[in-house]
Amino acid sequence: MNAVTAAAPALPAELEALMRQLKMPYARALAPELIATARAQRWEPVEVPRALLVEGAAGRERSALATRRAAAGFPTGKTFDAWKPDASSIPAPTQQALRTLGGHRRENPVVGGPSGTGKTFLLEALGQHAVERGLHVAWFTLEDLGVLLRRHRVDDTVTKAIARVLRADLVVVDDIGLLPVAQNAAEGLYRLVDAAYEKKPVATSSNLHPAAFDELRPKTLATATVDRLLHHAHVCQTTGESVRLSQTLAGQGVNPLN
Repeated sequence: MNAVTAAAPALPAELEALMRQLKMPYARALAPELIATARAQRWEPVEVPRALLVEGAAGRERSALATRRAAAGFPTGKTFDAWKPDASSIPAPTQQALRTLGGHRRENPVVGGPSGTGKTFLLEALGQHAVERGLHVAWFTLEDLGVLLRRHRVDDTVTKAIARVLRADLVVVDDIGLLPVAQNAAEGLYRLVDAAYEKKPVATSSNLHPAAFDELRPKTLATATVDRLLHHAHVCQTTGESVRLSQTLAGQGVNPLN
């Protein structure tokens, strides 16, 4: 195949122009090599357009997946490939069921527990899994919501901004409770949860149980937020020691110095 690739002639100008016009960049990139291979191996004529269309479709999907991942704003890129189900305190059937959320399932994964017990990892893996299924995900911290609110309060476009966020099939708000919460962030979370209620799933992680959210913001706002968030929610509690601390103590946090 490599030898054929080196000798593959360029596409005829007319054919290349047509493929550009039809927006077939992936098939066009493969076409010279594929046509040379087909000629050398005496493929059936139908195999050439089939292979080009397959590559075109696969290339579009790869590009769309990369675009969805970039738009989501995931913090690290962790997926279920690196997830260890047995190491999580969340029951395995629950972990598996959470993978089906998003899209038509308007239910909220609410994950609480101590720092380092896999909350963010789980939500990011769930988000990545949703993206791989063709869904759109939006990732926020509570502070991000505060910034969003301040930016759009100036010209009174907060409602429109929240509506744009909710074009995503799944919205994640990570690490609620780690830092003191400003009024804008508290209001941003309420506005998001209220607008998404029974329309789009909102996944959250926190070192606090949602019942204790009133420690972070005015009680009336917290009550209204939690009421909507938990009505259609899967509440998962992580327990145990910090995985990061355990790895550090075991010498697994860094590569050995030479």
